[in-house]
Parts: sequence; C-alpha cells; structure tokens
Amino acid sequence: MSGSGPAGNLDLLVLGDCNPDVMVLGADLDPAFGQQEKLVDAISLVIGGSAPITAVAAARLGLRVALAAAVGADAAGEFMLGQLASEGVLTSAMVVRPAQATGMTVVLSRGADRASLTALGAMPTLTAADVPAGLLARARHVHVSSYFLLERSLGPGLADLLAAARTAGASTSLDTNWDPAGRWGDRQLDAVLRSTDVLLPNEAEAIRLSRTDTIGDAVAALTADGTRLAVKLGGRGALSAAGDQWHEIGTPAVPGDYADATGAGDCFDAGVIAGLLAGMDLPSAAALGCAAGTASTRAPGGTGIRTDMPAALALARTVRTEQVPAASAARC
Repeated sequence: MSGSGPAGNLDLLVLGDCNPDVMVLGADLDPAFGQQEKLVDAISLVIGGSAPITAVAAARLGLRVALAAAVGADAAGEFMLGQLASEGVLTSAMVVRPAQATGMTVVLSRGADRASLTALGAMPTLTAADVPAGLLARARHVHVSSYFLLERSLGPGLADLLAAARTAGASTSLDTNWDPAGRWGDRQLDAVLRSTDVLLPNEAEAIRLSRTDTIGDAVAALTADGTRLAVKLGGRGALSAAGDQWHEIGTPAVPGDYADATGAGDCFDAGVIAGLLAGMDLPSAAALGCAAGTASTRAPGGTGIRTDMPAALALARTVRTEQVPAASAARC
C-alpha cells in the first residue's frame, strides 16, 4: 500500500468520475461507416477518468490516496476497482450502483491530437452524501475532478463538503475539466470556488471559466478572490499565480518519444498536490506537476508510465521557473 504516514492517515481524497478508457491509436482514426472495417495501430483498455488517473499518479508519488466515485455492478466497474486497488488506491469509498452501467470513454489518439467519446453511466450519480464523513475528516487534502460531469449530483453539496474539509484542517483543489454543456458554471460553482484553495484548469478552461479572452485576463479574474491557480499550458508548461506572484513554468527534459497526452493534465494535478503536501511553494509544486504530466506523455493513457517521487523530483529540477509581472502573462 502506498503511503507517507501511519496507518489510518490519509494524504489525499479524490472525488469525481471513474471509467475505463478504450485507447485507440493510429494516424487515420476516422470511422468508415457503411459496415466497413478499418485497421488501427493499437487498442487497449486502461484506467480512465480524470479522478482515477490523478489518484493513481498521486499514489505512485508516495501519497496515501482514496477515491470516491460511482461505478456500475459490471465488468467495467470490476476492472476499475481491481486496477485501483492494485495501485494502492483505497476503494472503500467507491459506490457501486447495481442498476447502472459503469461509464466508459473511447479515446481516439493520433499524435498530438485526440478526441473522446464518453457514456457517463453511473458517474453522475455521486453525491456529497456518498462521501464518508470519517474519510473526509482524515484527509490532508481533498481534490475534485471533472466537476461538470457531476454538476447536478455532487455539485449541490460540494461547497459545504469542501468547507467541512477545510474546517477539519485539509486543503482543497479543483479541476473542473471541460464543460460538455458549454455553460461554464453558475452560482453553485462560485460557491465551490470560494471553498477551493487551488484551481487547476488548462488554458482553454481557464478562459471559459473566467469569461475573458486571454490567459492573462483569466488568471487575474480567477485569482481575484484569493484562490491560487496553476494553469496547464500543454507543451509550453504552466503558469502559477498566487496573489501578485505569477510564475511561468517550463517543461522538463523527459527522455523518450512523445506517445499520447491522455491524462497528462491529471498527472500534473497529482504532482502539484504532492508538492504542496510536501511543503513546496506553488511554483515549485507546479514544476513537479509539469514533470509528472510530461513524463506521462511517453506512453499511451494516463497511467502507462510509472513515475515515483524521486524520478519526478529529478525531472522537476530541469524545469525553468521564472517570476513574471502579472500584466505580461497574457503573452504566455
């Protein structure tokens, strides 16, 4: 079992989605309808979902991690529960819905670009009441993934849940991921953000969440209430912001050829959380996130590469971190 403290302590509780990913790799992935068959380079079944990938990456970095999510009573759910347990992620808070299917995603990955097809299944049935109070009280940090997929189920009770975690002494973070509905939040999300210590969007998500036009304006808007921010900029690295302290973080020198970016942002989240729990400042934690995220791109799927804390720290030491004036961040 992965862990960094005595038995019973919990470093990280992750809340969110849970599904297998069916990874399809190749140069030509456009389906040929009309009952035609097309050959692709590879197809594999792997751990999927933002929350499980973050949980597994954090466990590999040495944290004692639990995941709360909903799956169905089917083979896909059994696959996910077995894979999570084999990675040392505590699954006692996982909810099994007998009458529903486990959500699944087909990821079409061709080089630097990818598309996803998702059937939600049981995913959007997780509620705040499903999260064990005892587990919440034990966690040093609570992270929420894929907010918009669980907006109607987990969302209504999430602000109070995060506030309770903070009252108990935990820090909190949120990665909303993409909003398939294109609404990008309302007063419910505003309340959640007021109980969030660190927001972890990518560049496009940050701009849409802030309803601005540039990343510089987005960062200024999203940090106006004191929330700290680490924005994923893909191959350009990341941008961290805490008050008026803004830093550009580059990408590490990672060996091996690029394979696939699925789950890279989720591994970034795990690195940031692990760094903060180790006492790092936000720019240093974001550099660790860039190390974990970039390393994950050297194999298909978000968990294809195993990166432990010593390896991630070594990679993070190759990352350029530079403080920048807030006004100049728009050029990132």
